[in-house]
Order: sequence, then structure tokens, then C-alpha cells
Amino acid sequence: MPTPEPRTAPGGVIHDIGYQRYEGPRLGRRHIFGALYLHSLRTAFGLGRSAKAKIFPLLIMSVIGVVAVVLTAIRVQTGQAPVSYAQFPETLTILIVFFCAAVSPELVSRDLQNGVLPLYFARPLERTDYALAKLGALVTATFLLLAVPLTVMFAGAAFSAANLSGVWREFGDYLPALLYAGLHAVVFSSVAVLVASLVKRRAVAAAAVVAAFLVTTPVQGVLLVLPYQTTSELSGLVNPASLVAGVGDWLFEKSNVLGIGGFGPLYGLVTVALVAGCVALLFARYRKVARS
Repeated sequence: MPTPEPRTAPGGVIHDIGYQRYEGPRLGRRHIFGALYLHSLRTAFGLGRSAKAKIFPLLIMSVIGVVAVVLTAIRVQTGQAPVSYAQFPETLTILIVFFCAAVSPELVSRDLQNGVLPLYFARPLERTDYALAKLGALVTATFLLLAVPLTVMFAGAAFSAANLSGVWREFGDYLPALLYAGLHAVVFSSVAVLVASLVKRRAVAAAAVVAAFLVTTPVQGVLLVLPYQTTSELSGLVNPASLVAGVGDWLFEKSNVLGIGGFGPLYGLVTVALVAGCVALLFARYRKVARS
């Protein structure tokens, strides 16, 4: 009878296929915030993405650029500005709304739809950091959308000025217009990112952003036709676009075209409250998303 072979414990073999531990520096929260902000800013203009993603941002940028070039050419030829620097953002309000409506879902709704937020929050990145990076990217993109054409207009006017005092006078009009463009960027972006963060589907989110800016327009129209001067002067408070225009009439243009009367400070306070409220609700939204 043959003797059975002794049983041996099952074993395994470790193959070294070249994986190594990461020994480099580990960047922290600040670097992650910066990388997310830069990536979001590139996304706003479709950079690093497909040609389809670039169409709408480039189309709006091209239209605004053409408007600025035409206005500059008229200014150089006639010596008269058809539109002042401060009026330029107001003239393009609907294009700013469309830009924010197209970009904000790409920044926030896509991450909700693809379910990648747990991956972001698995890193040393606070929920507020994510929200601020996305909001900051859209504010920057919207500001550049307005600031670059304004700079083109200023350059054309400066080169056609008769002397240095004329250039300095142009700069004095150009600088407040940049601040006004920044105000547009902050207010419009705050509303757009908040609305887009509530909807997963990008098309629905884009429509919701446009509706947020236009839904109160009929209410403003009704208040304007009422036979009371006070209600007419306060009617701009119900719409984000006219709210910003009211602040512009108060601080940057002094033209009172919107007819806000002596309620300029109230328009300023409501604008600050609107932005603060949007940011607070955005933080609350991502705290809720992180818990779900």
C-alpha cells in the first residue's frame, strides 16, 4: 500500500508588478480648491472638452465681441459713444442670462447627475469649498465675458483720444464700468448656480435658470403701470436684472433711467441680501447632498 504524501498548507505567491507607494508631497485643501476652481473655469468656456461643449459659450462670446467692436468703430469714426461703458453690461443682460443658464448646469448639475460628489468629498475638501469653487468659476467667467469687450472699447477710445487728459477721462469712465460688470457677474452667477444645484438634468436646469430671471418680469410690469410713484420706483426689486440695474443707476450712472427715485440704498441692501441668501442656500444644499 503506497504511503500518502504529507498535506501542506495552501500558500500563494506575491508578484511584484511595479506598483510603488506615493512618496511625493501630499497637497492639501487649498491646492484641491485651486485645482477645482481652475478646472471649473476651463469648463465654463468648454476648454478641454468636446467641440459641442464649446459651441454655446463661444457663440455668446462672439456676439458680445462683435457688439464691442462695432461700438468701438462707431466711437472712433464719429467721436460719439452710442453706449457708455456702464450701459454696456445692461445692454447685454439677456446674453448674460443665457450664458449663466448654459454654463451653470455644466458646473454643478453634471456632478449631481453622474453621482461623483462622494468622490470629491472623500478628499480633504469641505462642502463649502466645492460650492465656492463652482460659484467663483462662474463669477470669473461672467466677469471676463464683460470685461474683455469693455477693455477693447476702452483701448479704441484711448487710442483715438486727442491727448492724455482724454485718455485719463476715458479711464475714469472705464474703471467704474468694470466694477459694474463685476456686480453683474456676482449677482447673476449666485442665482444661476443656486438654481442649477437643485436640478440634476442639465437641460431642465438651464430652463430653470432662465425662468428664475424672467418669471418676475410680469410682476414688475404690473407694478410699473400702477398709478403710484413709490410702487413704480420699487418695482425693480422683484427682478434680479432690474435690481442690478437699479444699483447701477444709483452708483455708476447717476441717470435714474430705471426711475428708482431715492431708493438707491435700498436697492444696494437688497442686492447684498440676495447674494448672501443665495450663497447660504448653496451651502445648505451641499450639506444636504453630502448627508444623503
